[in-house]
Amino acid sequence: MGKLHRDFYNRDALTVGKELLGKVLVHEADGITLAAKIVETEAYSGFEDKAAHFYGGKRTPRVEVIYGEPGFSYVYFIYGMYNCFNVVAGGKNDPQAVLIRALEPLEGLQQMALNRFSKPYGELVKREIIGLTNGPGKLCKAFGIDKSFYGEDLCESRLYLEDGEQDAAFQIVTAKRVGIDYAEEAKDFPWRFYIKDNRYVSVK
Repeated sequence: MGKLHRDFYNRDALTVGKELLGKVLVHEADGITLAAKIVETEAYSGFEDKAAHFYGGKRTPRVEVIYGEPGFSYVYFIYGMYNCFNVVAGGKNDPQAVLIRALEPLEGLQQMALNRFSKPYGELVKREIIGLTNGPGKLCKAFGIDKSFYGEDLCESRLYLEDGEQDAAFQIVTAKRVGIDYAEEAKDFPWRFYIKDNRYVSVK
């Protein structure tokens, strides 16, 4: 499986959001490889998107990476508890991003369980197994992604994305984004994408 190149990210967030499904997020750290299939994403695109942190052209140190080159990570902290990992899409000065909402674990499950629940994978109950990575905050904790990953070059670093199984076929479901009731008309944009019937999807 090959690492995704810059050109993959240099497109609109809706296209990237759909095509990230089935791709694999990889984190290599301390000799351990964590890998999981992306099964749910949300797109945030343009100055008119009232759900986006860059709505109306807002440009602060927090969102500066989104105005840069595509293929970098945008990590932010919410509710004083959770990190959220986003992939920067679009081109320079064309702010667009894709939130990774859920993953299906593939490799490094033991370390994910220790990161997430502080106990071995073999001791997890079914609810905890699903709960490893079935939400944006959960997957960041399982993968050890925190604010130190802000601005990470996903084409050149310890954290990257690669192609999934080439023959894997699945149906994509399009739905409203989650947790953005404040965003007026943007809360109804059908910009969330997930793999149909995947048990790790956060919200069906």
